[in-house]
Amino acid sequence: MDFIKITEQPSRYDHLETMSIEEVLVNINTEDQAVPLAVKQAIPQIEAAVATIVEQLNKGGRLFYIGAGTSGRLGILDASECPPTYGVSPDLVIGLIAGGDHAIRHAVENAEDDPNQGWLDLEAYQINANDFVIGIAASGTTPYVIKALESCQVHSIPTACITCNPHSPLSQVALFPIEVIVGPEFVTASSRMKAGTAQKLVLNMISTTTMIQLGRVKGNRMVDMKMTNAKLIQRGIAMLQAELKVSKEEASQLLDQYQSVREALNHYKL
Repeated sequence: MDFIKITEQPSRYDHLETMSIEEVLVNINTEDQAVPLAVKQAIPQIEAAVATIVEQLNKGGRLFYIGAGTSGRLGILDASECPPTYGVSPDLVIGLIAGGDHAIRHAVENAEDDPNQGWLDLEAYQINANDFVIGIAASGTTPYVIKALESCQVHSIPTACITCNPHSPLSQVALFPIEVIVGPEFVTASSRMKAGTAQKLVLNMISTTTMIQLGRVKGNRMVDMKMTNAKLIQRGIAMLQAELKVSKEEASQLLDQYQSVREALNHYKL
């Protein structure tokens, strides 16, 4: 391998077992403070990827996240939050993980080492050139993800990757490589820590910016959110009160009638 896996370099700390609880927490927090600064350095790459994602979704395409282990779980988390937050179809943003849904909760032995399964998992969704695929792998060396992106290239499907090592094999096969270099982990090679945090921040930025560009936010409010519990219903009522300057009772009646903050706003102003 002709590159250095920074994510697997020795921790800057040693003898962790001799540290007090406070020392461990303070040192983890100290390391975590480097993450948003590393993400900031990658904003130009994130911007380029999002611009194409928006183009693809406006053409009727979908956004796929594909990864293994922690990386796969983070993609599934971000994808699963888009429908309730922005009212989009669950088929718009899709998360895939090596080993299938069972791997969300349980480690599936050798699943990430299968170089062919990633593309097969994408094919199960009739992946096409209108879609966009983001490969997520902290190391940038996961065969399941790399081969999936290589196959996307062959089929003219635009891709990005989120990795925490520079010049990784995954970056070489992504149209828009996003490299967030967070350095060695507090616990050596435990990439669910800083690398996982970095991936989560980047995914937040990608999905949020995309949804804003697709018109799923009004002002600064989630007007298309699905009100699936009492807390969200109250949030919707508060949005209508703030936007329309009406009483809580009237806002509640509007929401009950239209079942959507956006629809209530549109009809009230007619």
